[in-house]
Amino acid sequence: MKAIVIKQYGGPEVLAIEERPDPVARAGHVLIEVKAFGLNHAEIYFRRGAWGEVAEISGIECAGLVRSDPSGQFRPGQTVVGLVGGMGRSLNGSYAELTLVPVSNVVAVETDLSWEDLAALPESYATAWSAIISILKLKRGQTLVIRGATSALGQAAVNIAADLGVLAIGTTRRYARAGLIEAAGAHAAMIEGPELSTTLRREHKDGVDAVLDIVGNSTVLDSLAMLKRDGEVCLIGFLGGGEPLSLQPVFNIPSGRRLSVFASALVLGGSEFPLSEVPFQSLIDKATSGAYRATPAHVFGFDDIREAHSLMESGDAKGKIVVSLG
Repeated sequence: MKAIVIKQYGGPEVLAIEERPDPVARAGHVLIEVKAFGLNHAEIYFRRGAWGEVAEISGIECAGLVRSDPSGQFRPGQTVVGLVGGMGRSLNGSYAELTLVPVSNVVAVETDLSWEDLAALPESYATAWSAIISILKLKRGQTLVIRGATSALGQAAVNIAADLGVLAIGTTRRYARAGLIEAAGAHAAMIEGPELSTTLRREHKDGVDAVLDIVGNSTVLDSLAMLKRDGEVCLIGFLGGGEPLSLQPVFNIPSGRRLSVFASALVLGGSEFPLSEVPFQSLIDKATSGAYRATPAHVFGFDDIREAHSLMESGDAKGKIVVSLG
């Protein structure tokens, strides 16, 4: 099979297309013929070696067809999505014509979406849904700030929150992108900056119910300052980098507020967060109907992986990047 491999740690130029042996189906795993896969910021850290030693073949999600499943749970030719479960980290991932995914991290779906449109959904929407519904437990009429809302994950979160009837406020670093957030369903857009909480409280004096922080450690303390009593910040991304956070709970977490984390790449598909809890078919149906604005912002060919990674790293993608295998 053709595969995109990490030759050494570094920039997009270290990604190379080479031949590798076809994976062999084995117990507990599903062999998938990859039709398209989405790119994720985690794969930048994999490529750089920032998170330690990782698999030679990157990629934490894909859409494709079942080639083989020794368990018999999935039939050959069935349309599936596969995500995380060690993909790209401890197991060779989806940057290949074939990939082997733990059966716990494969979901069968029915859809008329193109492979490219389907591949834009799995990781972003599963993560956003889990954080908003399972972790934050938000309800209609509550207010949610989404920091990093122009990212693929951020736009998924805006879509899900708006469809739920949650008042979503999205943040962006650039004023020109405010319209992108509002088009996804946000009630309002705000420009990122130091002590954004002060600006937010001019309109929301008592604070907000929740903050979904995709920017990361550089903003999480300010996110905590946005909360009303019983509010919660859920940290789910590191768009701003993964530098260590110095946190003194008594002084940095306002009394009666909560800080939680959802590390989707580590827990989705596990016993505490099984994929059966995520309504993938419903999410796909909403994308199909247009209830979610979920189409990829950019689609690249397999041979253009370096260009795709360069765009993702630049922060200029304005949404999901998908790679099609044709």
